[in-house]
Amino acid sequence: MKSIKVKRTGKRRKRILFLYLPVLLILTLCFFGAGRFLLFNQSPQQADVIIVLSGGGTNRIEKGIELFKNDFAPYILLSNAKEPAGTHGDMLQTTLALGIPQEDILTENEAQSTYQNAKFTLSIMENKGFSSAIIVSSDFHMRRVKFLFDHVYKNSGVELTYVGSISGYDANHWWRGKYNREVTITEYTKMIGNTFGYNGSEAKKVLEKFKSWLP
Repeated sequence: MKSIKVKRTGKRRKRILFLYLPVLLILTLCFFGAGRFLLFNQSPQQADVIIVLSGGGTNRIEKGIELFKNDFAPYILLSNAKEPAGTHGDMLQTTLALGIPQEDILTENEAQSTYQNAKFTLSIMENKGFSSAIIVSSDFHMRRVKFLFDHVYKNSGVELTYVGSISGYDANHWWRGKYNREVTITEYTKMIGNTFGYNGSEAKKVLEKFKSWLP
């Protein structure tokens, strides 16, 4: 009788192990792949305009200017152009200081979130009759940028290409270092908030509340 019980116990343990191992594997892959999932980068294509999103210091602007100087588009559109962007001043001042002619720069000054970046730039795209754009933001930001821009630009007929600028974010070891962890948590929290319709100031309030719960 004891040997039968031992055999049954052994089989039960094997079944539990068989069921939980795939779950553990999936969770492990999700953990280690969380940083890499945030990255989304495409090869730049010829477009009507390069849209540079605010934030990221001068890195995003410099990437936009690199694309402009390589003739990928004849215009640069700065979204939330009054955002401070380094020693030269705001985004517009920085872009001018780095050698881009005023007549090749378009601006909007109202966006306070990634969703609004998409919404307000679409209006300019439609007013100018543009049908294609390269979207530039920080590498870790690009997955959420794509999610929101694809949603806002849906049915607009505008072709979008997404190009990330290097930020110093370590996607392969996102759990190492305060900066990497904060970026990862912030992006996933905002992504979840955006999915449920929280954008702009609402999303930021939810994020701050979430951060207050963290140790």
